[in-house]
Amino acid sequence: MMQLVLLPGLATDAALWKAQLAVLPADWRPVVSDAHTRETTITAMAARLLNEHPGPLVLCGASMGGMIAMEAARLAPQRVHGLALLGTTARPETPEMRAVREGAIELFARGRLREVLEANVPLAFAPHNAGNTALVEAYIAMIERAGAGQLIAQNRAVITRPDARAHLGSLTCPLLAVSGAHDQLTPPELAREIAALAPHAELVELPDCGHMITMEQPEALNARLLDWLGRLRRGSGA
Repeated sequence: MMQLVLLPGLATDAALWKAQLAVLPADWRPVVSDAHTRETTITAMAARLLNEHPGPLVLCGASMGGMIAMEAARLAPQRVHGLALLGTTARPETPEMRAVREGAIELFARGRLREVLEANVPLAFAPHNAGNTALVEAYIAMIERAGAGQLIAQNRAVITRPDARAHLGSLTCPLLAVSGAHDQLTPPELAREIAALAPHAELVELPDCGHMITMEQPEALNARLLDWLGRLRRGSGA
């Protein structure tokens, strides 16, 4: 039987999936992976995920979690029966973004973590959500739980991520690409690119939503995800 594994984004944890875990059917045996906290490259994270969760998998990854999910599908295409990718990119790092990340890494190492996180809020959330104090504080608290060491290690993993575009065309499993209409970190065109490359892809763009899709539009995402999972199960006969 297929198992649903949820893959958090950079420096996030199971709290990212709180609204989804509340509604996901128990027969999917949903579990949140923390492989991203215990390896230093996207490929190693994907390999650990596959080792720790045997059998057929459906992977749902947010941001960096989507990168790990795509790499797991490359490493073990026969085991990955579905990919749901939220606010992510198949492209490798650009020189411009590498410079931004390197600058942030330096600030994390100097103990200026919260300063960086607060500056990142307008990029992480849609404009109307960036003013939601409870939502923003939940986001910052989650990242602070990870700490500077994890932020540094995971940013370095993202910097050296593989170019997933090279293998998306060979995917045989269904793929759901979801983007937030106001996502400034992984703009909607990146989800459109993924959907265009993968043969069995569906594309969803959520309005009034930035990068933190699971937190900003939980009900809309849940509806789309549950519908997709239902059709995936019916199609597999499982």
